[in-house]
Amino acid sequence: MAKNSILDLLHDHAQNRGTDTACLVKADGKYGPVTWAKLWEDAHAVGKALIAAGIEAGERVNVIAATSYEWIVLDLGILAAGAVTVPIYPSNLPDECQYVTEHSGARLVFAENGDQVDKFLEQRDKLGEVVRVVQMQGETRSDDWVTGIDEFLAAGESVSDEDLEARGETLDPDSLLTIIYTSGTTGRPKGVVLTHGNMLYEAKVVADTDVVRQDDVQLLFLPMAHVFAKVLEVAWLGTGHVLAFAESMNTIKPNLGEVRPTLMAGVPRVFEKFYAAVVDKGTAAEGMKGKLFAKAMELSVKNGELEERGGKLGLIESAEFGLLKKLVFAKVNEGVMEILGGRMRVMISGGAPLSKRIAWFFRDAGIVVLEGYGMTETAAATAINLPHNNHIGTVGPAVPGTEIKIADDGEILIRGPGVMREYWRNPEASQETLDEDGWLHSGDIGEIDPQTQAIRITDRKKDLIITAGGKNIAPQRIENLVKTHGLISQCVVHGDRRKFISGLITLDADQLAAFAQDQGISGSYEELCKHPKVEAEVARLVSESNSELASYETIKKYEILTQEFSIETGELTAKLSVKRKVVNSKYGHIFDGFYEEKL
Repeated sequence: MAKNSILDLLHDHAQNRGTDTACLVKADGKYGPVTWAKLWEDAHAVGKALIAAGIEAGERVNVIAATSYEWIVLDLGILAAGAVTVPIYPSNLPDECQYVTEHSGARLVFAENGDQVDKFLEQRDKLGEVVRVVQMQGETRSDDWVTGIDEFLAAGESVSDEDLEARGETLDPDSLLTIIYTSGTTGRPKGVVLTHGNMLYEAKVVADTDVVRQDDVQLLFLPMAHVFAKVLEVAWLGTGHVLAFAESMNTIKPNLGEVRPTLMAGVPRVFEKFYAAVVDKGTAAEGMKGKLFAKAMELSVKNGELEERGGKLGLIESAEFGLLKKLVFAKVNEGVMEILGGRMRVMISGGAPLSKRIAWFFRDAGIVVLEGYGMTETAAATAINLPHNNHIGTVGPAVPGTEIKIADDGEILIRGPGVMREYWRNPEASQETLDEDGWLHSGDIGEIDPQTQAIRITDRKKDLIITAGGKNIAPQRIENLVKTHGLISQCVVHGDRRKFISGLITLDADQLAAFAQDQGISGSYEELCKHPKVEAEVARLVSESNSELASYETIKKYEILTQEFSIETGELTAKLSVKRKVVNSKYGHIFDGFYEEKL
């Protein structure tokens, strides 16, 4: 039967597999199952309460909370009431929350706790359309605008099943599902309007590609305010596998051991941390073990680079690499798989480019990491590699039903059922991004392999650096190369209309502490960043990265900052992407200093 809405997917599971496990949720120190029937019941309770609160079909409702079972219940309950979910990142500041709420015209806000509620109380005078803020956790203050979740749900008991079902029947593929506000690496975020039809298409694509299966157990930790997490939610509803919720971003490792998932998706930083931990352990090994590990790493990169150019290792090196796979990479596989819970079938990387050497490393260790590509504006899953057809260095071919072509200036253009309807209340931006033939102008620069049809993303259109010498340089390639070294958490390069490339570097706190212990030095994070031994190690790592770059791409000057970039200090988006414009503005004086002429 054709589906009219995402709610229909949930209804099917509740009707046909009601006693099967839908979710794994941790409570009282251990994970326990929640059935599809229970999920349907909980979502209906939220839907009825929204109707009782006066929320009409098509009206917008905010959710600001960490990823959890409760978040999913609220989302599905909003859909059950025929309304539209507008998520807000928990890390957003009060004025950012106010902007999303006011701009979307939200009528009600679900806030996780008192701290989140305070953000809206601070902006209350600017939120005249909001009739209620519902606090999900903690004791609520005495305020006629704020209601506890129990009181809110109790008010919905007076609403009949028939009234709720009538709301669900108002939904069709053209109905608004969600408005997701982009992270805003430049300027104010734009609200991307995605319909039920957009996401029904995504659910079908994921099932048809067999990347996600009904027998999977997925560990979810990405923020639900991001489209990557949204498409993972839809993939779960489409296939009906088991969805487990990590307690937080800081508990991923122990949660992996408890849940033992077969599927996990994350941004590259997650995989960079896994890679750094393994490499640090391998290179620290003494004697022959350390030498074998270093040789295995060397041949992994060499093999990958040759493969990319259509070549292959010679007979002697090929035999040596085959032996090292058994001696080194088999051990890596055992160690990583143990951390991952022992059952991991596939991991998906998205949201930003994954370093090729990290992808080669995991592949050679027999661990499947698939890189995909998409945007908020394309409902996330636009292209993806497949387990049996993984083209490292690319994001795979377009998913079935989606067209991709390259414009004359190299920009990637996308057309298909996943493309957004528009930017909410922003016709000018909509017209700039969507042309009259339905092609979405992505802002990404790339190319399509004529043989495999796999797409290679080379950079962002607006991020391309053109040096004073006229060289076109893709900064992400340089930055990703430098970031493969575990000690370095972020690298931002600069050089548009300048004579050479310069950079800012931040160091990973955990890796820095381990390096300091190994070197017998001590101090605060800030002190260690300026320690001669640390500076010498960073210089070595930058030099090593430079050796793989053309002379005009190499970092000639750089500075190690004494604090990491963060969401709170404004340099990172909620999905941990660097806000290049913010960094260039905030640290412009440092960049300018690199280019001052010495008398």
